Amino acid sequence: MMRLLGLLSLFIGSLAVAGERMNLAFPTARWFFDVSRTVPGLKFHDFPWFGWFSSGLLILGGLAMIIRSFTSGPRNPITARRIRRFCDIKRGYYSLIILIVLGGLASLDQIVVGKRALAVKYEGKWSFPAFLPSDLKNKDFGVTDQNAEAPADYRKLKRTWPKSSGNQIIMPLIPYDPTGDTLPPRSRQLIQRDSVYQESGSSKPYYGLVAKYYDVAEAKTHLRYTMRKGLLNGPADGWNAEGMPVYTATFKDGVLVSDRYNGAGTKENFLASQSSDFRAVKYHPAPPIPEEGNWLGTTSQGYDVLAYLYGGLQVNFKAAVIYLPIVYLIGITVGMMMGYFGGWFDLVAQRVIEVLSNMPFLFIVIILSSMVPDQFKGLPIILTILIAFGWMEMTFLMRTAAYRDKERDYIAAAKVLGSGTPRILFRHLLPNTVAIIVTVVPFTMSGLVFALTSLDYLGFGLPPEYATWGRLLNDGLSNLSAPWLVTSTFAILVGMLILITFIGEAVREAVDPKKFTFYR
Repeated sequence: MMRLLGLLSLFIGSLAVAGERMNLAFPTARWFFDVSRTVPGLKFHDFPWFGWFSSGLLILGGLAMIIRSFTSGPRNPITARRIRRFCDIKRGYYSLIILIVLGGLASLDQIVVGKRALAVKYEGKWSFPAFLPSDLKNKDFGVTDQNAEAPADYRKLKRTWPKSSGNQIIMPLIPYDPTGDTLPPRSRQLIQRDSVYQESGSSKPYYGLVAKYYDVAEAKTHLRYTMRKGLLNGPADGWNAEGMPVYTATFKDGVLVSDRYNGAGTKENFLASQSSDFRAVKYHPAPPIPEEGNWLGTTSQGYDVLAYLYGGLQVNFKAAVIYLPIVYLIGITVGMMMGYFGGWFDLVAQRVIEVLSNMPFLFIVIILSSMVPDQFKGLPIILTILIAFGWMEMTFLMRTAAYRDKERDYIAAAKVLGSGTPRILFRHLLPNTVAIIVTVVPFTMSGLVFALTSLDYLGFGLPPEYATWGRLLNDGLSNLSAPWLVTSTFAILVGMLILITFIGEAVREAVDPKKFTFYR
């Protein structure tokens, strides 16, 4: 396991360095340098020191773990027994596999979700926009109109390029960005049965707005009507190809009552303009429309829900990767020192922890969020606040373990042999508390996910450019007529917490010495 983690750490760190040197944006590995360039204080002039520091730390840490795996000797039989016990608890074992798969899926980043094409073949030449640090423009792919200088719209290019041209575009599995990618209003085809229009997949007459589009994908409207009981009823509007309103009408039970046209040409030519058949208009938040590529619908901001959920999954995994090591490093160190030294150090540390733990967490978050300038807001600031209050729980567990073990023979033997305090704490005392640490880790992660979701739901979490489950849950509860928002968010949030809880319970049972101690 240590060797595998070391190889993974070495691979990600090397990929980040290679991407920076080659001016490429590899999945996940690009994050360190992106954060270094966007977060104030994480770069010195134009030098992204945080990106280089993080990459170097991953490489050195990976090498250390690989070397350690070869020099540490055979696996501890107690550890091997605990791993076998964990694997025998199937709900925890399979939950861990699913969580690892989700983590691997989240690390694929723009390969899975994104509006930039993975590969484009244009005039016989291949380019890979998703792996470039900056956007290509429409003019790079033959567009000469007023949008030539805009970032390339690969979804539109894929629709408009004829198949006979030999050009080709390969998009990600979900061709939308989690945020910042507002889609035009969605629509669904209507079917006429017995002179009554019904929505495709439904047997009931349609009620609502319908439209004919010049361009369905861009929602460029030609005519828009109101429909009741599957028949045109009420006012209608029309726009010419330039988007100017030129037509109004009134219908009753499918019959035209009156109309007026004030555009160029004749009314007959305008009504006969090439456009789509009747389509049900689905303004945001739009329901799931698989035929349009929106498998879970859209949010009220026009973002694809599936892409948004994926972005929230990435945020949670990134937060866990940063939060857990820092919290446990602080909590374990302070807790062991409290139990090992005791006396005035233990007394002072306990008083400090009591003061911090009794501070109203939500009020502190509100105050800090209002004080932090907008350019500083982001994941690092939120994690800093959570870390400031999250390390204290671990100290009491480690303090108890240190008090229990510091008078044992192996600690006394280490002192007689001349070991210093750091060596006693981290080479002798810490390995004997691994059971406590691994038992608490899953529950700490579930607490982190719940805290991030709660803060974003209340509006004191991450800024809008981050996709978060809490904000999507808030969006769903503010739009109860769009139940797909709440159900999809609730399902993935509860599913994630259940997976982590099953893992935690399985780890607790696997390392429990009272439950599994026996003589052969």
